[in-house]
Amino acid sequence: MDIGTMGLTSVAAITVICYLVGNAVKATDVDNKWIPIIVGTVGGVLGVAGMYIMPDFPATDYLTAIAVGIVSGLAAVGVNQIGKQLHQ
Repeated sequence: MDIGTMGLTSVAAITVICYLVGNAVKATDVDNKWIPIIVGTVGGVLGVAGMYIMPDFPATDYLTAIAVGIVSGLAAVGVNQIGKQLHQ
């Protein structure tokens, strides 16, 4: 079983997009405390879009697609924090 058949590539794509959205928001005047909410929301929207666009997406219903997207979006925040913690 390769990684593509498990749907992990689509989840990783959502995480990368949300990471970039988080960095774009950080460059604005928006308070950093809103970044997790913004990337979680963007992830949820991308999760629903991914359900229709990506053939290997790991969800087949709206609720699961939104949950997968939100978790993927919030994973982008975690990746950012791991990077910060390792450089201290």
